[in-house]
Amino acid sequence: MSDVGLGSVSPSPSRSVVASRPARPGGKPGPSNTGAIAGVRLTIVNGDQAYGTDGKVIENVDIHGYVRITGKRVTLRNAIVRGGAAKCGAVVQIEAGASAVLEDVEIAPAATGPCLDGIRATAATLTRLNVHGGVNGVATTGPDVLLQDSWVHDLAYFASGAPGGGETETDAVETVGQRGITLRRDVLVVGPRGNAAWQVRQTGGGTSTDLRVEGSWLDGGGCTLNFAHQGGPPMTGIAVVGNRFGRASVFACPVLVSTRTTLTQYTGNVFDDNGAPIPAPGRHD
Repeated sequence: MSDVGLGSVSPSPSRSVVASRPARPGGKPGPSNTGAIAGVRLTIVNGDQAYGTDGKVIENVDIHGYVRITGKRVTLRNAIVRGGAAKCGAVVQIEAGASAVLEDVEIAPAATGPCLDGIRATAATLTRLNVHGGVNGVATTGPDVLLQDSWVHDLAYFASGAPGGGETETDAVETVGQRGITLRRDVLVVGPRGNAAWQVRQTGGGTSTDLRVEGSWLDGGGCTLNFAHQGGPPMTGIAVVGNRFGRASVFACPVLVSTRTTLTQYTGNVFDDNGAPIPAPGRHD
């Protein structure tokens, strides 16, 4: 599929591209070290964009539209993606069979709704993202997704209108029947009306395995991490290592694990405020 710009590129002297990019501070992800880089001017791109050329690189852009990636090894770097009129889907969609690298990208929907996510990803490396405003921040709709050094926060909640009816279920990261998902050094916060910082389900016909969350800051939801079996074979191959938890989960529940789920690794997880170990995972069917 060729690349299609359904709108237009509108550079201006005040928003032109500059070649150099300053180094970013390290440490806990937040406004200073995720999303588009301060001091690097962006070219405004108007309208929805579809990127289907293998190996294409898009950088230093402010996209006032939705992004759909169908090519392999597509790179989107130093960008803001704003979507448009609210719809069902995702602000950035990486389709099945595609693959992508996103670096220093802010996903900031101009309008949101009860069935709009920030990014739906497969075969992707996502680094230093600032994701906010959608119902789910990152939905791993395929295998082999790495989310690292990213900030997912201030997600949307709707009391009604979710697919199937009723209120929305807000997750910073949602995984359903996928393998090879790694969350590393991220800040994932959903607040008390959110469901989970990471919700994993076995439903959907796939097998959830080879899952890892490490070195991250996690807070909110009913339970902050929720590994729910909900059908299919038992879930194994899950590592929860070296994370720091807040205390904003509704049920005082950092980790909830189904009775048909095995945590392969569970070490070094503490409360962020005092460094005390979090309790053993809660169990449920």
